[in-house]
Amino acid sequence: MANVYSFDGLLVFGLLFICTCAYLKKVPRVKGWLLAEKRGVWGVFFKASVIGTRLHLTVALSCVTMAFYVLFLK
Repeated sequence: MANVYSFDGLLVFGLLFICTCAYLKKVPRVKGWLLAEKRGVWGVFFKASVIGTRLHLTVALSCVTMAFYVLFLK
């Protein structure tokens, strides 16, 4: 449980959140329901999906790097 409050745990959560929102942007029913708002609390999901789709190469490389770190270095 201590891993949730560490910096690398926060990075893993952020990467997974961005990847999940980018994936959900491709699902038509979820896109209209979850990603319709661009401001407020629900806007965080929209902004994360935009980051995931526009910076897909950077996010993918970050995920691979973080997976290597968690599996072998931690």
